[in-house]
Amino acid sequence: MKLTRSRTNRMLAGVIGGMAESFGINAALLRIIFVILLFSTAFFPMAAIYLVLVFVLSNKEGY
Repeated sequence: MKLTRSRTNRMLAGVIGGMAESFGINAALLRIIFVILLFSTAFFPMAAIYLVLVFVLSNKEGY
């Protein structure tokens, strides 16, 4: 299982969509969890993790 950014299931950069595809879970559920964690941690930690993943994860091959 390789973690990549999604090319089709994306809202911003495809990080959460790619994670949902890799783990086989619903992307909407993962996005809701992310938003809850984003607000409960005062934005910075989750926003920093997302930003790092944008640059670290490669785009999914294809298309």
